[in-house]
Order: sequence, then C-alpha cells, then structure tokens
Amino acid sequence: MRDIEGIRKRIPLRYPYLMLDRVLEEGPDRVVALKNVTVNEPFFQGHFPEPFPAIMPGTLLLEAMAQTAALLAAPEHEGGSALGFLVGVDAARFRRKVVPGDQVTLEAKKTRARRGLLQADVTATVAGEIAASATLSLFLAGKDEAHAPEGKARRP
Repeated sequence: MRDIEGIRKRIPLRYPYLMLDRVLEEGPDRVVALKNVTVNEPFFQGHFPEPFPAIMPGTLLLEAMAQTAALLAAPEHEGGSALGFLVGVDAARFRRKVVPGDQVTLEAKKTRARRGLLQADVTATVAGEIAASATLSLFLAGKDEAHAPEGKARRP
C-alpha cells in the first residue's frame, strides 16, 4: 500500500494533475489505486456549470487510469527517474458518470512491456460498477529522453 507521499515518489506530478490518492495493492503485473472525488476539484467549476450536475470529465478519468498504469513501470523508475507519456488509448468505454462523493477504484493489469513501452488494461469502478475501461499504452522515457528537443526522443 502507498499513501500520497509514496505515490509522489513514483509519479512526478503534483496538484492539480496528480489524480491518485492511495495505492491499495501493488505488484509487478497489477496495481489497484483509489481516487476520492470531491466537489472541491477545480474541474467541477466549469464542467458542467449549474444548473447541470457536476460530472468528472472523461478525459480526467482517463488520466487517473493512465497514472495507475504508470505505477506498473519497472522498479528502476522509482524516484521519478522516468516519465510515462500516454501514447495510446484503445477500446475506451465510459459506462457510468463519476460525481462528487464517489470513490473510484482503478485497476491496471500489465498486458505488455518491452523497450520502454508499457501496455495495460485499466478499469475504473465506483461501488463495484464499471465507470470506464480502456487499454492504455505508455512510453516510459528516461530523464534524457524527457528533456530532448521535439522529435529527438526515442520513439516506441
């Protein structure tokens, strides 16, 4: 289990972009994380404004899913020595609204990993009901590649 400080050591993002609150389970091929959705999230101010109901944007739910998948990176990436860039989203489905007060459980299962490319099937559930699912691909770049000029980084 990882708390927020443990997550910060693995994912080099901070508020408001860090979407995970806790890691419940972590293994080499599977990670389960938690996102607590509160009405104070900055995106609720504009998505959607009253009189419409507050709904977490699907793109941000995908971001939380990608952050969960990034935790599947090899242990040598501990300490922020690599960045995970989202390079592919396949078979994305949104089945349930995510609203303030929801606890989103995110489960990522590694399906493929080679030469800096990680692929995972990720599911987001609320109270056992699937909210979203997708197959995500991340390019894991070392510090040198992350700072390379556009077009100069190694491609997957």
